[in-house]
Amino acid sequence: MTSSSAASRKALSKIACNRLQKELVEWQVNPPAGFKHKVTDNLQRWVIEVSGAPGTLYANETYQLQVDFPEHYPMEAPQVIFIPPAPLHPHIYSNGHICLDILYDSWSPAMTASSICISILSMLSSSTVKQRPADNDRYVKNCRNGRSPKETRWWFHDDKV
Repeated sequence: MTSSSAASRKALSKIACNRLQKELVEWQVNPPAGFKHKVTDNLQRWVIEVSGAPGTLYANETYQLQVDFPEHYPMEAPQVIFIPPAPLHPHIYSNGHICLDILYDSWSPAMTASSICISILSMLSSSTVKQRPADNDRYVKNCRNGRSPKETRWWFHDDKV
């Protein structure tokens, strides 16, 4: 998220605030394996450290996710990106944008920050190749002005990685 879009982001609703506080407490008591929440005073933006699962292409590698929760979370999906450098993966662009249906079209208010993280780790773990998406350069060039991945019309056609 660029600084200009961060500045225009609306404050969390009471429902979103309560839900996130509950999720944060649950995270502290029972964090998902392979993830660490980097503590800040900003409930609306979480930075999460991701450790590649043992026995996968990403074993012993660490990345950071930035999760920006919208005003009407959980009715609206958060924006989730990798803070560069992003892992080499067929569904992760070099600017950190992630092509994963649950972050967009398949979002459900029943999902949580933990379930998102587990889905991302599963996506990483199932990959058999370390490479960028075929359209990485074109996509990243089109996003230069700070476009959010939520503004992209994603085409979810490959569930193998």
